[in-house]
Amino acid sequence: MSAAAQPPRRTPLRIVHLNSMLTGGGTDDQCVKLAHGLSQLDQQVWIAGPDGREFSKVIRNLPVPFHATPPEGLLKLRFIVAAAKFVRRASIQIVHGHHGRDLWPSVLAARLSGRRPTLVLTRHLAKSPSSWFSRRFLLGQCDAVIAVSQFVAKVLREGVYEPESPEPERRARPPLWGAHSKIRVIHGGIDTDRFQPTAAGRLRESWGIGPDHFVFAVVGGYDLPRGKGQREFLRAAAAIKEKLPHARFLIIGRGNLKETLQHDIVELGLTDRAWLTPYCRDMPGAMNALDCLVHPQVGTEAFPGVVLEAFACGKPVIASALDGIPEGFAIGQQGRLVQPEDVPGLADALVQQARQPALTMPDRQALHKRVADQCSLHKHAKKVLALYTELRSPPGTPGMS
Repeated sequence: MSAAAQPPRRTPLRIVHLNSMLTGGGTDDQCVKLAHGLSQLDQQVWIAGPDGREFSKVIRNLPVPFHATPPEGLLKLRFIVAAAKFVRRASIQIVHGHHGRDLWPSVLAARLSGRRPTLVLTRHLAKSPSSWFSRRFLLGQCDAVIAVSQFVAKVLREGVYEPESPEPERRARPPLWGAHSKIRVIHGGIDTDRFQPTAAGRLRESWGIGPDHFVFAVVGGYDLPRGKGQREFLRAAAAIKEKLPHARFLIIGRGNLKETLQHDIVELGLTDRAWLTPYCRDMPGAMNALDCLVHPQVGTEAFPGVVLEAFACGKPVIASALDGIPEGFAIGQQGRLVQPEDVPGLADALVQQARQPALTMPDRQALHKRVADQCSLHKHAKKVLALYTELRSPPGTPGMS
């Protein structure tokens, strides 16, 4: 194609991601990675949020400009006013909010700026906003709400009710009111450049794992009241320890359930079979060091990034068939789904998986490719940018839905 026939290059969008937390966790991670991915697509992107936090330090190491906001103040007014001034001064076209606590601050900052930017909100949780006011009016104040899974979209459009659930947050998740056409599903992305199949390396040896051991591991925080099902995992391990003498059961993460989990290990007779690893920052290394990820979630789960990370490293997964987890599992389809809180079912799945032949390196690489083709950070950023572009295009523009 000649230079004259090349399609015109779009002017980069000016985008700010508002984030009043930046303390860590999945929502902050997705916010920062999306901003980075958009900048790699030649968009002009900023992140605005408090300085001195765990993720503000991460941002400063990226080629993404960081706008430090002042302390929130009463009703987050200082954060809102500072964000509104930045939107006006930087001629921002897209305001994107992520945390539940930032939904209305994002709305107000966009309105107070006087710039009339397009407003996009992402719902990273598998539940609806907690207040009646938000459920009634939020959709009317934004241009789009991104749901990170079909399950989250179902919560927002229809509501999900499990009145008999032992988990209070799962008993009633009412829908939003308004134009449900504004709710768009875009799965979250993972860093498939980092999460790739490799040899186990020294990490496995440092954990005291021998070459003949089969390692099951739960990866994630373990905070009160129940963590991510780590206690159920240990109970399942205790039920099968005689059937699988070569199995080891690791808990990788951190949280305030540490003493409880250590007590469970002793009480269940797992002292030589199960333990909590030292806190690990090398998560690709950790995924490659285990033989099977176990994700026995008991609370809510919007979309299981940790499951995709395991698949991207070519590892099978045993996970709860809960909320958005089956959507993530369907991408890799390597392992088993079990009913949440079903300890006997989880124990049986552990035994079956341990008796399967290990995946070959070509099989692991094929599994990685399936994940990368659908959920890489680049793919995720392109999908979000396509939504921004659609929302900014006049109605009836060719090629726009």
